[in-house]
Amino acid sequence: THYIKIAVLQQNTDKKTPQTIFNKTQKVLPRKVGRIESSFVLYCVKNHCKGGNDMNSARKLYLDNIRWVTVVLVVIYHVVYMFNGVQPFGVIGPFREHQIQDGFQYLVYPWFMALLFVVSGMSARYYLQSHTTKQFLKDKTRKLLVPSTIGLFAFHWILGIYNLKISGGVDMTAIPKPVLYLITVLSGVGPLWYIQMLWLFSMLLLAIRKMEKDRVWDFCSKAPIWSIVLLAIAVYGSAQVLNTPIVTVYRFGIYGFCFFAGYFLFSHEEVIERLCKWWWLFDLAAAVLGISYTLRYFGENYAIAPVLNNIHACVYCWFAILGILTTMKNYADTTNSFTRWMAKKSWGIYIFHYLPIAVISYELHKHASDTPEVLVYLLVGIGAFAGAFLLNELISRISIMRWCVLGIKKEKNHVSR
Repeated sequence: THYIKIAVLQQNTDKKTPQTIFNKTQKVLPRKVGRIESSFVLYCVKNHCKGGNDMNSARKLYLDNIRWVTVVLVVIYHVVYMFNGVQPFGVIGPFREHQIQDGFQYLVYPWFMALLFVVSGMSARYYLQSHTTKQFLKDKTRKLLVPSTIGLFAFHWILGIYNLKISGGVDMTAIPKPVLYLITVLSGVGPLWYIQMLWLFSMLLLAIRKMEKDRVWDFCSKAPIWSIVLLAIAVYGSAQVLNTPIVTVYRFGIYGFCFFAGYFLFSHEEVIERLCKWWWLFDLAAAVLGISYTLRYFGENYAIAPVLNNIHACVYCWFAILGILTTMKNYADTTNSFTRWMAKKSWGIYIFHYLPIAVISYELHKHASDTPEVLVYLLVGIGAFAGAFLLNELISRISIMRWCVLGIKKEKNHVSR
């Protein structure tokens, strides 16, 4: 049994401060509090109580902004990639022999997925500060493993069909339908490789946490700036190992290093604060390295060794990560209605964007091959964002499909009493 003191307030007619006209104590029986009520109370405490915003200190706005901006870059990259003249596998192909827009791929490919793994590692640390290991395991399995496995059978096999059509050389009419379905499932992975690897790293993290018990994490908080810069050597070393042949996106060495660097190193606020003093130097170094890398290797296949994992690419990757983290912390640790909307939709955009790119690119190439180059890029680019948004809105409204494809659990509409 609990007792609460109720203050009844009356508003003066002259609109001055409300006055208490009487106090009384009322006996209140305990009852279960529903999710809607508890969420409302949390909102009130966070926004109207002194120090309330500290309750959600794990929400780093600059990380949300890094995430959605990087997803936008991924979409643009894939639009350019579909018509590139450098990496010939699984694409429509170039409009002409030399394309200056292909340079965009050299500028972003060495670092943008590595950056997402760093951010994911940081986010894993912040999540585990307020959730149990069991909650982490359950959430990551639902959000990452389910869409990248069950989602392939439920939806992404459609992408597999278009990947086979674009690649050519496969007579789908001659293959038995059950076998063809399995082939399209395997061919429909697309950008889901990232969340497959992220789930594996997350599970490995749980095992490491049991052994290190924050000793490594505490040690990393004292890392001086020079030692963090020298980790570019570790980036280079990790890029040489645990790389799968043929499907070269599965780079377990460097991406694993970046994930755990995010968790153990960059999740420390004091580390980020120390690095932020040198944001301009990191940006300058990244710009010089990126431009020189692009000029030096333009025309060579940037997605495979030795161009992908040489010392130039790895140092550029590391300085780009340091520059983006510190610059965004200094100047983009804020939010507005647009950034909140983009942060909310970025997951769906990432999951769905490649299907409209493949469909529109293939159909234009097959039925309107004389479409002007600029118009092709516009149609495919706009279609990628619009298609991803529409698919996200559609799938998220179908209960079983949103769990299979997006890892979104069913929301309960009732309030427990």
